[in-house]
Amino acid sequence: MQRLPPARSAHPRVPLNQLLYTCIRQTILEGGLAASTRLPPSRDLAAQLGISRNTVLYAYEQLLAEGYTRTLTGSGTFVCERIPDRLLRSESVAPDRAVAAASAPIRLSSRGKRIVEGARASPRQWGAFMPGLPDVTRFPHRQFRRLEARQWKRLDPAMLSYANGDGYRPLCESLADYLRQARSVRCQPEQILVTEGVHQALDLVVRVLGDVGDLAWVEEPGYWGIRGVLTANGIRQKPVPVDGEGMTMPRQRPVPPRFAFVTPSHQYPLGSVMSMSRRLGLLEYAIRTGMWIVEDDYDSEFRFDGQPIPSLQGLLSGAPVIYIGTFSKTLYPGIRIAYMVLPAALAGVFRTAQLDLYRAGHLVTQAVLAEFIRDGAYAAHIRKMRLVYAARRAFLVNLIRKWLGPEWLHECDSETGLHLVLALPDDVDDVRLTQLALERGILVRPLSSYYLGRARRPGLMLGFASLPEQEMREPFEVLVRCIRECRASRRPAKAA
Repeated sequence: MQRLPPARSAHPRVPLNQLLYTCIRQTILEGGLAASTRLPPSRDLAAQLGISRNTVLYAYEQLLAEGYTRTLTGSGTFVCERIPDRLLRSESVAPDRAVAAASAPIRLSSRGKRIVEGARASPRQWGAFMPGLPDVTRFPHRQFRRLEARQWKRLDPAMLSYANGDGYRPLCESLADYLRQARSVRCQPEQILVTEGVHQALDLVVRVLGDVGDLAWVEEPGYWGIRGVLTANGIRQKPVPVDGEGMTMPRQRPVPPRFAFVTPSHQYPLGSVMSMSRRLGLLEYAIRTGMWIVEDDYDSEFRFDGQPIPSLQGLLSGAPVIYIGTFSKTLYPGIRIAYMVLPAALAGVFRTAQLDLYRAGHLVTQAVLAEFIRDGAYAAHIRKMRLVYAARRAFLVNLIRKWLGPEWLHECDSETGLHLVLALPDDVDDVRLTQLALERGILVRPLSSYYLGRARRPGLMLGFASLPEQEMREPFEVLVRCIRECRASRRPAKAA
């Protein structure tokens, strides 16, 4: 304790209670206060050092909490026989064994290995030509901020708590009105469940309706995020090929699947639109077998040729379809708010499961979104961005036609969404090409990585939405040079 005055002068900015705690702890570690030694009463020590008793009490409480001291009622505070620092250095934890344990490989579960090995998420999420990104610089942040400020001024304390299992009720009401009008979805507010992103919605569907070992049809090629969720939940996956009319129906169907995951209005990643005959066939099969159709309607608001394609869910009243949408493409990805439209019979079950599993929140943001939609600002923003994205898509298509040729546009392409697919010749390794482009600052995604089976076609997914036309030409020319380098490097080996 005699060290406190020198320590005070050496560390003038350290709080006095923290400084006293440090001095006592160091004295114990150095043996100045042996095991079972009784510390001075707090009043006596405070008087001796000329400090407040509260300062001493703080130091004593911290030492007690960390295991350096113990108290006996009516007797005082004593130094512990075995203190934490000595326990860490004791022979019970041999240094060589500790080093060996730290360097030993970590054993993952079989599902964990498949999740890590199948991971497709990019560590970089902004730049030319990253697919799936809207232009967040065009987001009406001033208008959104005003609505947010209004919410905080009249804030109900309950809005800072957990959500009640389905989401902010006015948002569900606004969404129901919007979806009925814009996407021909059959729904009431009670059927809408707000989630924190599409992945959480998919995970909830699989957890509530699926068992380990159940079978799911997935599009081939298809969205990697769905496959990760299915793998994590032990669901078997059957890749079903996609063509210009969307997902085909497997000819051999000995065991009906539990789920079919589809992107009918803008197939991800190829871009085809599911034909009406395929939609009706899928619905008929689902009704007959008890299969659940999960419709991911991720970016179909942005259709540049004609009206947006109506949802699959809206074709039939009471259809076994779970419709999932998101604000990540229409507003900005970081908002992390999605929603699902459930059959009425499932709504209560899903609400209970979500409340128990995820403890959702972000009610203030949901309240702002509800007002944003109700005022017509959301629909106006989509109309404005549809024109912006249409011009950017047309500019990129012209670049492809000029530098490479029209045959480089994928045959399944449709004028919808935030990306398009560049079809590559079979002699180009799209994974190697992606890495080469990344080294030069260009972000693209290899089409082959979206296939589950071995029959893969090379290609590149090019996002155009986040990149103004004047900033598109130079990175595209860099990408063309990368393609030519990849093709040139393959020719000698092919000839040999």
